[in-house]
Amino acid sequence: MSMRKVAGELPVSFRYTPGVGNTSFFEGLLDRGAFVGSRCPECELTYVPSRLFCERCFSELSADAECGPEGELVSWTIARVGVDGEPLAEPEAIALVKLDGADTVLMHRLLDVPEPAIGLRVRAVMREERAGSILDVEGFTAV
Repeated sequence: MSMRKVAGELPVSFRYTPGVGNTSFFEGLLDRGAFVGSRCPECELTYVPSRLFCERCFSELSADAECGPEGELVSWTIARVGVDGEPLAEPEAIALVKLDGADTVLMHRLLDVPEPAIGLRVRAVMREERAGSILDVEGFTAV
């Protein structure tokens, strides 16, 4: 069976609503440049970004665990194509980072790390001007 690709465009517009849990996360970035998570008292897992309930035991959570700004590089890759399929002018390193105090990972850019390695200690680089978005974080750089 051969695959067939049909060219076309499907314009999609949307508005992201962060909800109660992620609102705390984005407010933490905006107000303090901090990563706010939620810790489950039952499972003892800390989720970043913050969540309303534990994904394992469904306990109700509150957004009161500050994590990072440093952490560990868990995985990484080099992107040569953008999210819309366009070739990037320069390849970008994309990282999965487990922040100190967190049990989940964040995906973001890896900045100025010529030789990434699993286990590398990294630190978040925050923008001076913040708007309450994941883009308030420029990326992560080696400690």
